[in-house]
Amino acid sequence: MFISTEKNALLEEFLPALLAGFPHAAILVARDSKVAMANPTAAALFGPALQGRHYGLTLRQPEVLDSVADCLYTGTGATLRLTMRPSDQEASFAITISPVPNGAICVFEDVSPQEQTDQMRRDFVANVSHELRTPLTALQGFIETLQGPAREDAAARARFLEIMATEAERMNRLVTDLLHLSRVEAQERLRPDTEIDLAATIALAVDGLRPLAQRAEVTLQSKGLDAPRNLFADADQIMQVVGNLVENAIKYGSIKGGRVEVGLTETVTLRGPAYCFWVQDAGSGIAEEHIPRLTERFYRVDSHRSRAQGGTGLGLAIVKHIVSRHRGKLSIESGKGQGSRFSVFLPLG
Repeated sequence: MFISTEKNALLEEFLPALLAGFPHAAILVARDSKVAMANPTAAALFGPALQGRHYGLTLRQPEVLDSVADCLYTGTGATLRLTMRPSDQEASFAITISPVPNGAICVFEDVSPQEQTDQMRRDFVANVSHELRTPLTALQGFIETLQGPAREDAAARARFLEIMATEAERMNRLVTDLLHLSRVEAQERLRPDTEIDLAATIALAVDGLRPLAQRAEVTLQSKGLDAPRNLFADADQIMQVVGNLVENAIKYGSIKGGRVEVGLTETVTLRGPAYCFWVQDAGSGIAEEHIPRLTERFYRVDSHRSRAQGGTGLGLAIVKHIVSRHRGKLSIESGKGQGSRFSVFLPLG
């Protein structure tokens, strides 16, 4: 394509500004196969010494090299999706190569966040399907048995109905936790505007769990809950946080004759004054490699034990989102044989 000298000069004058305004990395490759221009995003991605180099020294993927060559010599554009490692970390890019007068322009859009979101969605659907499939399969099997061989067997019927009730309750807990998680995520950006007595709210939640502790033969102790401590917070969500943490401590962090301690105190964090309430157990503790992943959806340290105790794998994920809504922080301290301490810091400001 022929362009007049005047138009070419005008293009060269405004092209750097146009490239700099691109939201993604953009490189202009001239007819001589050298990089004529690169915007700041491209320089940050591929390194500053781009201009004047052969494009093959920067763009090393064969698919990209072939597409740029085709665009330079035949004017054919291309759209690619590749995983590249322009720096220390791999990333996925949607690459658009388009012909322009006297060369080809290559635009690199980092689509890694979208791919990670898609993968999280796929994992979430797969996990929910798996969690529901097991009790549904059990229910289906027991129903078929009751309709057939065990139709007249009163003892078997009673036993099967008890198991079916347990499996149905397991599904109900999962659906309830999924609804809670969805609701908390929807409210995460809405700061609570109701002032509550944090100490009284925590004490109410703890009292509701004392029967569970008694059945598990675990002593449930509380500290610092006598004096009023006011805070802008969602009382129902605070009770849910306390309930999840204390219930986990009783079910998974304690043995018969053990002790779970719940406390509340004032402290100072890097962000200023805050309330800190904690749940401490004296159990076997959690291995260090598990701690960073405890708040992931459906992550379990011991899958068999969690399911046997009726856990859904969503409790700590719900806790994380509630604490985030209150602009707080969740801290987990544990070690094998050292028990576990879950601390929630809620800023006063």
